[in-house]
Amino acid sequence: MSAPTRSFAGKNVIITGGTRGIGRGLVEAFSQAGARVIFTYKTNDQLARELEWGIRQAGGQAQGFNVDVADADAIERWKEQVLEKIETIDVLINNAGIIRDKALAMMSRQDWEEVINTNLHGVYNVTRSFIVTFMKQRQGNIINMSSVSGIIGTPRQTNYAASKGAIIAFSKSLSREAAPYGVRVNVIAPGFIDTDMTRGLKEDHIAQLKTMIPMARFGTAEEVGKLALFLASDAASYITGQVIRVDGGMSMS
Repeated sequence: MSAPTRSFAGKNVIITGGTRGIGRGLVEAFSQAGARVIFTYKTNDQLARELEWGIRQAGGQAQGFNVDVADADAIERWKEQVLEKIETIDVLINNAGIIRDKALAMMSRQDWEEVINTNLHGVYNVTRSFIVTFMKQRQGNIINMSSVSGIIGTPRQTNYAASKGAIIAFSKSLSREAAPYGVRVNVIAPGFIDTDMTRGLKEDHIAQLKTMIPMARFGTAEEVGKLALFLASDAASYITGQVIRVDGGMSMS
């Protein structure tokens, strides 16, 4: 990897779901660009501490908080902790999400509610907690992570697709509310990204999926991170309310 510019030096960035996969890539990308990163995670304290240590060793700043984005009261308490540490928030990335893939006929209410509570209610809880801060600042960037599943639909993911599609509608509405305050809201919709989750798929399934992608490969968390850096930068100062797909062309038709 080439040495990144320190274009986010002095900036404060909040990322939910930051210890694995795309979230980890986002934490690394912004810390390498000079930002102070605050990230959330839900289960793995050791992984969070290892990520913090690795970023410190590389000269960056990152701090993880064990908090469930689906718990509105916990998010409010965490917000107060965050605002005690930093005066301004430059970027908020809502990345935390889970999957519970099943055909609808086999999907339990719990499968449905857990995905909606984390993926959609989590975005509401976190954004609602910080939106007044953004508006008072009269500047900032919110990036919500959706999925091509929320655009084109994917089988065995009615719960996931519903949550990700709703995030797009939520973001478009919020972008109109927030624009007069100098706050931009955009959406990144990844396709298949090379993470722990996709590496767990069977080889023949991976090969089949790649035939659906014009670029014939999975994307990387680093590629998603580069897009997030762009959307949060001054180079994108006139971009808001947009949904940008990172899927190798899979959903272009």
